[in-house]
Amino acid sequence: MYEFEFERPTTLADAIKAMGAEDAQALGGGQTLIPTLKQRLAMPAKLVSLGAIDEIKGVCKADDGALCLGGGTTHAVVTREAAVDYPALAALAGNIGDPAVRNRGTLGGSIANNDPAACYPAAVLGSGATVVTNTREIAADEYFTGMFETALGEGEIITEVRFPVPEKAAYQKFEQPASRFALVGVFVAKYVDGVRVAVTGASEGGVFRWSEAEAALSGDFSAGALDGMAPPAEGMMSDLHGSAAYRAHLVGVMTRRAVVAAG
Repeated sequence: MYEFEFERPTTLADAIKAMGAEDAQALGGGQTLIPTLKQRLAMPAKLVSLGAIDEIKGVCKADDGALCLGGGTTHAVVTREAAVDYPALAALAGNIGDPAVRNRGTLGGSIANNDPAACYPAAVLGSGATVVTNTREIAADEYFTGMFETALGEGEIITEVRFPVPEKAAYQKFEQPASRFALVGVFVAKYVDGVRVAVTGASEGGVFRWSEAEAALSGDFSAGALDGMAPPAEGMMSDLHGSAAYRAHLVGVMTRRAVVAAG
């Protein structure tokens, strides 16, 4: 590790002020950032912990029926408190990492980091959610811009994510057994106006929507509608855990499993 300043504000206003310092970095649950600091892959001059800000925590239902999750809400809380209104989202959160990770890691931290194998980006993109920051609202389709990249500006803090609740939804993850990150994860959500399919863990560009599957499922929401379908291997990640062709094949398999699980 190395020397840096540390600040732990208790209000959003104080956090925004602290983030105005030169080379300041927000700290959510620290499940990704702390190992990154240890390896000196990031070296901010100041860490601003968001863990004591109650106003960006919790789960509630909006007047329009959307499920609103505070950016500082841990995976464990999502697992418990979203189970009735959005079971697929709760199940996704309950299968992230291990109990230690779920009790420290946060929704906002996950999607701010946008790891290409993280689970939450698939839920946010697959649900067509809205990411709310201290300055604006960002549609999911405009939020994720590449591997470890998002539309967040300097000093922006995720305060809330609003999830439209679908008629049916499910997430299926083929785990890398050591890390429990997704080798391939697919979130499928059926809404009145169509189906959204978001894929994580597979692409060199990070989370993406599989538009061909969406078109097929919007006409026939059944696993059979996807028979023989898989996205192209070009652009898929290839490493010791699986080739690009293998990941492309898994996308098709996990999407069909998600449709079956969604019922």
